[in-house]
Amino acid sequence: MIRSSIVRAFTLAAFTVLPARSALAQSTPPAAPADGAATPAAPAADDDDAVFRPAEPDFTLISLPTGLRLPLFKSEFRVTHRFVRPLGSGDFGDLAGDAFGLDNGAQIGLEYRIGVVPNGQVGFHRTSDRTIEFFGEYGVARQRGALPVAISALVSVEGTNNFKDRHTPSLGAVVSRTFGERAAVYAEPIWIHDADLSATPAGDANTFMVGLGARVRVRPTVYAVGEWAPRASGFRPGVAHHSFAIEKHLGGHMFQLNVSDSFATPMGQIARGGRSGSDWYLGFNISRKFF
Repeated sequence: MIRSSIVRAFTLAAFTVLPARSALAQSTPPAAPADGAATPAAPAADDDDAVFRPAEPDFTLISLPTGLRLPLFKSEFRVTHRFVRPLGSGDFGDLAGDAFGLDNGAQIGLEYRIGVVPNGQVGFHRTSDRTIEFFGEYGVARQRGALPVAISALVSVEGTNNFKDRHTPSLGAVVSRTFGERAAVYAEPIWIHDADLSATPAGDANTFMVGLGARVRVRPTVYAVGEWAPRASGFRPGVAHHSFAIEKHLGGHMFQLNVSDSFATPMGQIARGGRSGSDWYLGFNISRKFF
């Protein structure tokens, strides 16, 4: 009788303790590696800048920047073309015979950017009129939770005659909002110093503008893009920069066909705007990500 009671007691204890130990094992985090170094947690998808973002696939709209972040030590190369013949010059036969401006030369830009710190990138852009622009962008805040927008800080300086002559620095921000995987909108307040290259002495004519833009995904890999850079105060000749585009994403490439009322790609040129509201120019951008 006593032996039977002891066996029943041990059996009951075993069935009581084992489930408790199993639950404890499941709730206990895995031990650190033997060398004492904790295993780093995997980054959240929203914080991984190498992940493709369908609503914000590139670092520029047409000429204006976006808030897309560049992964550390990764890079991108971009080529810009703005053909110099206005699309409204001559009749349609003349324009078609001139390949819609392709036979009349272009202002060409070459750009390279690289991620140098987490959330930060620097780069340069050179146009065929011998203007060189150095620029930097730093992601200050991401769109998440109670913050409905992402914010990046911008700084650039460009110089004419291969950066030997007049210099035009600028300072601003990119405020952006994405809508799922379908669209992104941008507002970019930017101050440009010495926007008027003919001013004497230098620096007498500055410009404050607000770049506005949007990119809409109309097909899985096709986008419609528009941007406008109205000058709110200061030096503002001609007409404000406008541009519209259709583009195709393919692997690490973005192919864009655009029309603009100016040749502008560096920030100072954007601030100086277009020559007239009736002249529009065909152009294209091609960019390649190296990640």
